[in-house]
Amino acid sequence: MSVKITRQQWAWAFYDWANSAFATTVMAGFFPVFFKEYWSASADVTLSTLRLGATNSIASLIMAVMAPILGAIADRGGARKLYLIFFAMAAIIATTALPFVERQEWFLAALLYGVGILGFMGGNLFYDSLIIGVAPKSRFDCISALGFSLGYLGGGALFALNVVMVLKPALFGLADAAAAVKASILSVAIWWALFTLPLLLWVKEPPSFGVARGHSIRRGFSDLKESFTHIRQLRHIFTFLIAYFLYIDGVHTIIRMAVDYGMSLGFESSSLMTALLVTQFVGFPATLLFGKLAGRIGVKRGLYLGIAVYCVVVIWGYLMDSVAEFYAIAILVGLAQGGVQALSRSFFAALIPEGHSAQFFGFYNMLGKFATVLGPVLMGAVAYLSGSPRASILSVLILIIGGGCLLARVKRPPVDGNVAAGV
Repeated sequence: MSVKITRQQWAWAFYDWANSAFATTVMAGFFPVFFKEYWSASADVTLSTLRLGATNSIASLIMAVMAPILGAIADRGGARKLYLIFFAMAAIIATTALPFVERQEWFLAALLYGVGILGFMGGNLFYDSLIIGVAPKSRFDCISALGFSLGYLGGGALFALNVVMVLKPALFGLADAAAAVKASILSVAIWWALFTLPLLLWVKEPPSFGVARGHSIRRGFSDLKESFTHIRQLRHIFTFLIAYFLYIDGVHTIIRMAVDYGMSLGFESSSLMTALLVTQFVGFPATLLFGKLAGRIGVKRGLYLGIAVYCVVVIWGYLMDSVAEFYAIAILVGLAQGGVQALSRSFFAALIPEGHSAQFFGFYNMLGKFATVLGPVLMGAVAYLSGSPRASILSVLILIIGGGCLLARVKRPPVDGNVAAGV
């Protein structure tokens, strides 16, 4: 028997629909384009790549440092909605201001973009924690999947409209493609604010633990230290988390830096936007198919396959000379991206000792959300020092192959005397 999804659950899930527009249209799509062509117009392509990579990495590093504090507040503070709105509004305001930044004002554009990333990720911490008041534990997976699917659809829908705006600006009464990009970025802020309203109106604040905020923050660091100590004692889990941090950093780097890299090779931004749209819509069904394939060959082999696909993506990206190849690579990324993320979570779940899922997944989620610290700045630094955009993408292989090699050292523990299948 199907269970009805309540108004509160729909309202919670629609925040994913709301903020995914920032991830697609701004982070992955138009910001890298406009940053290189407009805000860093006078800079060498390798210098603009360094600037963009550093901005992504610094914002991710700041949020990684803040995560234990924010996590403690989310767990014990009793003001999740208030903090979510604070971070979301900071990002929405920064996104609204971006189109008004003047040409070649790259530092201000990078600063506002960094604030947007911080608001996006910080808001997600509190958004995730609100689910405990939205659904019973037995419905967490279903309602979480609802949010995930709405995020794909919402982010993809607005991005598709934005791509049409840029390709056909006259249809929307816009002067040119540059005006269309600015309007697209502004549309993200409006979309984000509008579809956050259901959460504000209908999602109830879960009960707090009644812990004072100062104590809550101290307890957060204490919990983090305790979790790290416990994880460090379990070698297979500790090794997997390092492996995961490396290869997922490579995956996220490809997502965030792909458009910048294509532009460095001289490809038209309109073609790059269309390719990114292809990735978005290939990703959803491909994730489901990847899960079925892993059921046949084993989760660990499925992860190896995904990592191998990303190695092909990087090497092919280094060698490619045409937009047609960029499209083919975009399809490959769409095929593997969601699969690697989903299988990593299920593989990690099999490693966790009974009774420690919340503690260990808290650490896992922190690494996953903020694992874009190394890759972007590595790409930027290699591009700038070598003077070659192509060399920059090869540097991502260090993360992907390094993660894959460490994954090979991870053995899932025996289950009822037998080694888990698929290892």
